[in-house]
Amino acid sequence: NLASKEPYYVRCIKPNDQKSPVLFDEERCRHQVAYLGLLENVRVRRAGFAYRQPYDRFLQRYKMTCEYTWPNHLMATDREATQTLLEQHGFQDDVAYGHTKVFIRTPRTLFCLEQERAQLIPIIVLLLQKAWRGALARRRCRYLRAAYAIMGYYKRHKVKAYLLELVRRFQGVRSMPDFGKSLAWPEPPAVLARFQENSQQLFRRWRARQIIKNIPPSDMAQIRAKVAAMGVLHGLRKDWGCQRGWARDYLSSASENPGLALPFARRVQALRDKVHFGAVLFSSHVRKINRFNKSRDRAILITDQHLYKMEPRKQYRVMRELPLSMVTGLSVTSCRAQLVVFHTQNHDDLAVCLHKTQPRGDERVGELVGVLLEHCRTTKRELQVQVSDRIQLSLRGRKRLLTVETQPDVAAPDFRKSRDGFVLYWPGSWGG
Repeated sequence: NLASKEPYYVRCIKPNDQKSPVLFDEERCRHQVAYLGLLENVRVRRAGFAYRQPYDRFLQRYKMTCEYTWPNHLMATDREATQTLLEQHGFQDDVAYGHTKVFIRTPRTLFCLEQERAQLIPIIVLLLQKAWRGALARRRCRYLRAAYAIMGYYKRHKVKAYLLELVRRFQGVRSMPDFGKSLAWPEPPAVLARFQENSQQLFRRWRARQIIKNIPPSDMAQIRAKVAAMGVLHGLRKDWGCQRGWARDYLSSASENPGLALPFARRVQALRDKVHFGAVLFSSHVRKINRFNKSRDRAILITDQHLYKMEPRKQYRVMRELPLSMVTGLSVTSCRAQLVVFHTQNHDDLAVCLHKTQPRGDERVGELVGVLLEHCRTTKRELQVQVSDRIQLSLRGRKRLLTVETQPDVAAPDFRKSRDGFVLYWPGSWGG
């Protein structure tokens, strides 16, 4: 191979510039010999050293092969560093040191240095890649830290600005007539969205407390019943009597039940002495339908223990007594019709229409629903309320369908038989 051969160099000298085979320009030839360094080369070759290289270039190429010169040597001169490198490899007898260059005698020395350098280059490349990637990662980390620091300062600024604006808007709500209901909440930063939801909930509770504390204790039962009714009827029924006062026991009122208020009061007292109930929840005259498709005038009395169906023309004699624990749900319509269906556990439902109210067609379905819901809440019992214009009911186990139709020529509400069950004709002049 080449490492076992001796080098042989050829230098071409042009004898003239006219390309003539018979002319020889001595001055021109001397200039070329001096320019090519042939005399120095000849002197070196005569000494036996075929390769020469400045110390700095030699170290730059082979310094990674010596532990004392990599990555940078700490010696006084490049010549000392070159000498140390060659001595570590054991080539001190095959070289000579000049003032600025190192001279190598055989190609084998250069081949060994090149071979070791080629083995170390991939390792150096990996080292440089690792260092550069580390530098890039550290720079990115600094950028991210700076970005997060800026984001943190900006978020704190937004939070502070939001809280200051919140305090500014709501600092005088205690003296406002609506206690701040008309005030618009500022737009919160994303990080405070949950905080604003909780703050709004607390604010609504505080505002409700400010309003409620001015309500007399005697009216609190009515307020709770209206809240219960609103929870199941608001948005589903056109009107549920929220704007008026709720009297509950209408049959005991002389203005509502003239001539029969006293007999009703006597019947209530007799029932109180018999079953010892606590309070009357609701009472009213009703129009009811039975399983024989007959419609009759009756009255209902709801206490904290029972639901009573009564006969007004016979001193309010009790015709049916149903424990409230047997009532599983109520069904009402979305229109103004005063229809209420009491669903029971024994599948013998009671369908009634509140009537003979003062004023005529007064909305009392919402009152009945709210009173029963509030009572069930205090007794920790669940009561289902359904709002539908097509009500399914069961009379002695037989399924029937009850609907409502508004008729302008009807003077009073009444039930009629239909193909699928019953229909309640509601007077159009009373509102649909």
